[in-house]
Amino acid sequence: MFHISDRMTDTTVASLLEGRDAAGAGVLANVRFGTYGAGPTLAGGAVELPIHMTHGRQHEFTETWSAAQAVTTGRYEELVYAHDDERLFCAGYIPASGGYARDAERAYSHIFELTDQLGFPDLFRMWNYLGSINDPNESGMETYRDFCVGRAEAFAFHGKDMPAATGAGSLGDGLSFYLLSGRMGSATHIENPHQVPAYRYPVRYGPKAPSFARATYLAQAGGNGESQRLFISGTASIIGHETQHVGDVEAQCYVALSNIDQLISAANLERHDVRIKRDDLRFDAVKVYVRRSTDIPLVASRCARYFDDRETSIAYLNVDICRSDLLVEIEAIASVRAQQGYTVE
Repeated sequence: MFHISDRMTDTTVASLLEGRDAAGAGVLANVRFGTYGAGPTLAGGAVELPIHMTHGRQHEFTETWSAAQAVTTGRYEELVYAHDDERLFCAGYIPASGGYARDAERAYSHIFELTDQLGFPDLFRMWNYLGSINDPNESGMETYRDFCVGRAEAFAFHGKDMPAATGAGSLGDGLSFYLLSGRMGSATHIENPHQVPAYRYPVRYGPKAPSFARATYLAQAGGNGESQRLFISGTASIIGHETQHVGDVEAQCYVALSNIDQLISAANLERHDVRIKRDDLRFDAVKVYVRRSTDIPLVASRCARYFDDRETSIAYLNVDICRSDLLVEIEAIASVRAQQGYTVE
């Protein structure tokens, strides 16, 4: 379903036309983390989304989301999408402005309209990358908090469950976002007992709380290993709702990894009616967001101890994070070890 490549090479599928079914399986999307950003396009029968997330070409990489069956692509309002019979990939871009609340509400409302119309109502993973994420907008509100207002209002109006998500800074302007959604009943959203659910944060973090779950478990038809994955949200040094160890990146990294450990423990998964043992999970892909470039070697050493780098592809991004006092944030995708055919390159 997904792999990371450390080369910015094009992945294309021949003979796919916008709005038409492909003759066979292919690629849903390529998300290119590099030195420039732009709105999503359709190329070679897949969504292409470049996001400005690296300071040099040597750090660029591409996420490729593959399809299990024939691919259909199209556009809806400001969104570009691709789907097979099992899952939908959708992406969009909002240009920089003095405030994001209204545009974010509109974009998320279009997302919910599209997922419902196409028959993929269960969102299971979302990513949002905002330029100047910790800076004030024209009314003095922090950019991330302003964005959270619009996102929360769209979720409330449409009555949608909140999936795993990441909200991090980008090096470019505007808001780049993408998501994955599945068929009805495919997603189970998971919380961490050591953390207040983000959507219940007190008003001190903004007029509307962030709209996401700590993780989402995806099980598709058949229930075998290949169809079971755990999407872990951007996880940081937060206990309850408060940041821990302000200024200490090593301690923050320890708390973030401990939060992941608690989140995916067998006891916590069973609370959510997900019966998977911790040892059954394999980390396939991890992205780590680090505020200070000088902290990357230390964070990388701590992550190498936690994640098995023989099985796990890890990318480090030197960008800002949703709270100005957070220094590191870690997200991951895990699968059941028994599955076959899911590769990370």
